[in-house]
Amino acid sequence: MATVSLGNLSKQKPLAGKAGTLGAVSGHRSGSASLMTTLMMFSDVVAILLALVLALNIGVERLLGDGIGLRSVVGSGTPISWLLGYLACFIVALLLVSHHQGLYGHMLTYSALHEQRRTVQSGVVAGLLLCGAMYTTHNTSISRTVVLCLICLSTLFTCISRGMWRYLMFRRYERGVDSSNVVILGATGIGVALQKQIVNNRHLGRIFKGFVHLSDGRSQVDNPPETCLGTLDQLRCLARQHFIDEIIIAEPCSMAVARDLIDLAREMSLEILVIPGFYDGITPEATIEYLGDFPVVSLHHRDEKVIALFLKRICDVVLSLGALLVALPAMMVMALAIKLDSPGPVFYISERIGKKGRTFRCVKFRTMVADAEQRKNALAAHNERTGILFKMKNDPRVTRVGARLRKYSLDEIPQFVNVLRGEMSLVGPRPPLASEVAKYEIDHFRRLEVLPGLTGLWQVRARQDPSFERYVALDLAYVENWSFWLDMKILIRTTEVVVRGTGS
Repeated sequence: MATVSLGNLSKQKPLAGKAGTLGAVSGHRSGSASLMTTLMMFSDVVAILLALVLALNIGVERLLGDGIGLRSVVGSGTPISWLLGYLACFIVALLLVSHHQGLYGHMLTYSALHEQRRTVQSGVVAGLLLCGAMYTTHNTSISRTVVLCLICLSTLFTCISRGMWRYLMFRRYERGVDSSNVVILGATGIGVALQKQIVNNRHLGRIFKGFVHLSDGRSQVDNPPETCLGTLDQLRCLARQHFIDEIIIAEPCSMAVARDLIDLAREMSLEILVIPGFYDGITPEATIEYLGDFPVVSLHHRDEKVIALFLKRICDVVLSLGALLVALPAMMVMALAIKLDSPGPVFYISERIGKKGRTFRCVKFRTMVADAEQRKNALAAHNERTGILFKMKNDPRVTRVGARLRKYSLDEIPQFVNVLRGEMSLVGPRPPLASEVAKYEIDHFRRLEVLPGLTGLWQVRARQDPSFERYVALDLAYVENWSFWLDMKILIRTTEVVVRGTGS
């Protein structure tokens, strides 16, 4: 997806914040990686249970034809509690061995072949542990063929599951979804090598935005000018403008600079990684991770509301899918009415700016005449909004059917498709046009740090307020104070607004 580029900021701002205590920095994996680990573990458990069902009911009786299936196992004289214990032993062993092999989480920096080899090793080791448990308990009544089928099928299904996870993650990274925008402090030696690793390996889940050099100019080298964003003093503005998620320190800098960076990271929720050896005194117990071929340790992890974000996405998918299914007959009637009312397409599709500046095609029912954009400049004097927004009460471009659709916000129903695609959410700031973003001040970019939404605080609190500053202030308040329960409150209030027909 394309990213809006508005050039570098010339205004410099010093790093703010009091010097913090470096010893308090967490060295654990981020919450998003923990959620991914949980989901992958769950998929492995499902794979084992599916393998068990096939081993008992299909694989043994039909393929081998020896008549030893579910009845044989249950009727073997082994208590059910022991059978469940063996199954639990196998599941726990597979999960622990796979976790030890590094098969869970976001940081899949090794090749697909290497990953499959480790998955097979995990399945074999877990199978040997299961056989060892049966041997130590002197259990000879359970069919060894069933056990062998369970181990082989579990290994096969976990390999397939691992391949599917890798495919899904890579596809999302290629689309820019879930990827981290990265700046590198230091454009010499290691910094340039890190840049090449990130650019040449999209599966790392990172997008290189540019280099930042020290204010004294020591880190500048002969690099293309477009890769140098600015100095460390400009980092606060650069982080807002380029939606930076991660800073990698690739050259030694003073302890005071490191403290300022950590304070900035706490304030702006940034990740800071550093090459091992630069700050051995403050990262002695930090876990070493790998970014491509380079080891890195964390000085600061982002504080992400992972569970709440996961619930938000589940809610988006379930409610959007339900709304589209329920509204489908009404949508067909609305489409016919739009077509009969005025010439032009049924849908209005516009390029909008979403999270982190990515562009997407926003879909709505057409409520204006087909040449509405061409007639907009002639109506500029009648704009009732302040700032960069345009709105007028009796807009002559709005069709008769369009006015009714707008009154009850029915024109926005097709945007549920954008929600299903992950380009929007049910609740969030409204997606702006590129022409509007081009006029943003630096603080306005915070609106783009979250997914845009169908509705938000402005829609339920100040929809008729013409002030652009009020519009932005409510969006920023949403970004600052977001929670899953705030979304639920806004959705309830939005339902009331739609039923009353106070849309525009």
